[in-house]
This record gives sequence, structure tokens and C-alpha cells, in this order.
Amino acid sequence: MISKTERQSLKLLRLLSFATAVALLCSSLALISVTGSASRGASDFGVKQYDDFHDVLHPLEHEALPQKDFARIRANEKEFVKRGQAIVKLGVPRGTAANNIAEFRKELKKFNTALAKFKKDARSGKDDKLEASFASVHDSFEMLVGMLPRK
Repeated sequence: MISKTERQSLKLLRLLSFATAVALLCSSLALISVTGSASRGASDFGVKQYDDFHDVLHPLEHEALPQKDFARIRANEKEFVKRGQAIVKLGVPRGTAANNIAEFRKELKKFNTALAKFKKDARSGKDDKLEASFASVHDSFEMLVGMLPRK
């Protein structure tokens, strides 16, 4: 026969085991969620050209630039510009709100100009000019993203 104290200990042990299992399950789900979003990319703007550009922009903005790694930024110049030009070529994405179309076109022109300046600075400019032109491209991209049609 099991004493009352032993029964309470068993209940506590079962409860502790259950809590541990729940904690492990939650940790596993969180890990799956994080690794799943990392494999899909940090962004999904719903427009391929914007997602592709962001795939190049993001690590430069959040890794290379804070470390002042201008060699890395320069090394990515061709792909960065190529993907940026794909945005310009696309024009105003289908589904953009009618009240945003004129502003979108205006911002696309700014983006194209900033991209051309970045290309020039990446090839022959000083680091401070490259940093400024990169920031202009980034800021213009953010403006465009803000006007993209929502899914």
C-alpha cells in the first residue's frame, strides 16, 4: 500500500514530467518556427522583385554596414544593382492602390536615381559617399515597400 505522502510525491512527479514535456514541445515549436522563417527569408512582400532585392539588401544593411565593411558592399554591387533594376523595370505593381500610383512612380524615379549613384560610388567613390548612396537606396526602397499592395 502506498502512503499519502508517496501518492502526493507521485502526483507531483507526474505533474513535473507533464510540465517538462510541454516545455520541450513549446521549445521545439519555437525552433521550427524560427528556422522555417529563416529558410523562407526574413521578408515576403508578395512581389518577387522586392523579395529578391531585399535578400541582397538585408545582410548588407544589418551586417556589412554596421561593421563599416564597405568591401563587402562593393563586392555585392552588381547583384544589388541588378535586382534593384528589376524593381524599376517592373514599374508600379499590379494591385497598387489608385491613390498611390503617382507617388509610387515618383518614388521609383528616386529609387532609380539612388541606384545609379550607388553604382557609381561603389565603383569609384569614397566610403562615406558609398555609405550615403547606400542609405538613399535603402530609404527609397522602404518608401516603395510601404506602398506595395497588401496580400
